[in-house]
Amino acid sequence: MHQIVVNGIAVDVVRKNIKNLHLSVYPPDGRVRVASPLNVNDEAVRLFVISKMAWIKRNRAKYLNQERQPERKYISGESHYFRGQRYILNVIYHTGYPKVIIRNKKYIDLYVREGYTVMQRENVMTSWYRKNLKEQIPPLIEKWQKITGVEEVQWGVKKMKTLWGSCNQEAKRIWLNLELAKKPERSLEYIIVHELVHLFERNHAERFIEYMDKFLPEWRALKDELNQSVLKHEQWKY
Repeated sequence: MHQIVVNGIAVDVVRKNIKNLHLSVYPPDGRVRVASPLNVNDEAVRLFVISKMAWIKRNRAKYLNQERQPERKYISGESHYFRGQRYILNVIYHTGYPKVIIRNKKYIDLYVREGYTVMQRENVMTSWYRKNLKEQIPPLIEKWQKITGVEEVQWGVKKMKTLWGSCNQEAKRIWLNLELAKKPERSLEYIIVHELVHLFERNHAERFIEYMDKFLPEWRALKDELNQSVLKHEQWKY
């Protein structure tokens, strides 16, 4: 991959064994990327980008104006998200083991010992998110293995700064971003399908799109919904 600059905008250019040029604009900062056939030179890519400049500017503006959460301090009154719903955090000090409980479909009660630091409170919340996400994933994996025909896939959850998910074709393993615990289940399902399809097709080429259209026809709307949801305060892309 290398970059060219078009009308003051940096454009990542990736050359692949594909037939057509593909243009993408990624959140959160409107990164522009063009996937290009191997035999198309930079000047042709530049002209293609110029022809799409109005579309690029609209989408960059949408992402740059997107709502972002302020940095979390894990104190009472903060907004936190779980499975697509917004909750108010209520910190409760007690002498028992730390725990997290959803209450009245409105509050997340965080039980911790008095004197817990911000990092310690965050760790309790992170463990709770991880546990819940790992409970969500197996039935979705089983469902989409049957639909896609993928067998014996391995999966894991981890914090990822640049992707919603990733795939290792050789190991037949997919990784899912811990942040998906905060998103609606339909977003998690979309990413699972996305990564399972990568076991067939490594790149986002025509064959990948054909598989996505076959298995999950509404995937474009789900992708837009996920990319337009509230972002963390950290700057990371998909």
